[in-house]
Amino acid sequence: MPKKQPEPVVVDPTAWMIDNDVANFLLLHQKEVLYMCMLGYTFLHGSKVFKAAPKSAPFSYKLISMILACTGGGILVPIFLNTVPVPLANDAYPIAILTSFAIHYYFPIVAEVMNLSPVVKSLIVVLYETVRAKVVLTFTLAASAAIAPTTFSFPLFGPIMCGTVAGCGGAFLPMNKGLDPIAKDGLQPPMS
Repeated sequence: MPKKQPEPVVVDPTAWMIDNDVANFLLLHQKEVLYMCMLGYTFLHGSKVFKAAPKSAPFSYKLISMILACTGGGILVPIFLNTVPVPLANDAYPIAILTSFAIHYYFPIVAEVMNLSPVVKSLIVVLYETVRAKVVLTFTLAASAAIAPTTFSFPLFGPIMCGTVAGCGGAFLPMNKGLDPIAKDGLQPPMS
């Protein structure tokens, strides 16, 4: 009897795309990388908020503006899907927001360095866009699972809308830019 020839091993020619350090970074598999990217995400948002806010704006105005800018899509889309908003569901986001806020508020020179150095700015933008892509993908998949299909065998426009709002929801909050009442004098102190 002739010996059976071993079956040739089929190697996936595209495996290199997922099996490398760059892919591991971009897919945010490690918590440390995710936290680093979150800090870059919130830092870039803080840079935009502090640049747009009037110099005389109170602490509360800047803090609330930054929270809404950083978590706008993470607040709106979970409301659409009847789930818990991201700032309440993931403790790492408020920590990253408060850390970035403290850096901008107490050490504004760090943001100036970022704006002066194209290398540092590029690094922060990569961290920012990595987290934003994760947020868009996460909420698009969540919407796809939560929304029942109607016309097609899969939900089409609901997940697309949720992914879009997830990626740029901070631009919509506050809905009427309703922080104007506290822009001048800040929040009123609690009644005693």
